[in-house]
Amino acid sequence: MIAHLAGTVAGIGPDGAIIDVGGVGLRVQCTPDTLASLKPGEPARVATTLVVREDSLTLFGFGSDDERNVFELLQTATGVGPRLALAMLAVHSPDALRRAVSTEDVNALTMVPGIGKKGAQRIVLELAGKLGDYGDGAVVPAPAGGRPVASSWRDQVQSGLLNLGWSARDAEAAIAAVEAEHAEAGTAPDVATALRAALRKLSKA
Repeated sequence: MIAHLAGTVAGIGPDGAIIDVGGVGLRVQCTPDTLASLKPGEPARVATTLVVREDSLTLFGFGSDDERNVFELLQTATGVGPRLALAMLAVHSPDALRRAVSTEDVNALTMVPGIGKKGAQRIVLELAGKLGDYGDGAVVPAPAGGRPVASSWRDQVQSGLLNLGWSARDAEAAIAAVEAEHAEAGTAPDVATALRAALRKLSKA
């Protein structure tokens, strides 16, 4: 298994990045948190896991080993594949997922596009005790944003929402609402914070 990549960021797209490792450009699919921490032309290290299918080899990249480990554990639940596991980590941090499973917070899990109430209940049942207790020794990095991202945060959040299955119209409405809130507060949101805020608004719509 390819456990991590260390190289130079050659490019960033809506759902992934290309990392140049020894002259070879490797494409990795990432969560918005991880993408927000990568800058073209700068060195980067991402934890990775390789998903092998009959017709494809796909690398998924993460900002920490903990996030990668949670990604892999999520897929032990029935009906949770790589795409849904990545969507879960796009909506919730690893520790938030631990909290949701430990406290049987079905509503938090149904915020993830593709997870209904029955699916959330099954995930809680099957992952109980597997992810560990939230806040109990797990290394949970600060959101990769932590620092304001230029106006491109809007494009990245929109791409993230579209990749998670929301329509362009709904995505734009949620982004506008988030932008208005931050404008009132005089702050600029980072990508991860803005994405989660937009998803909260969409889940209440």
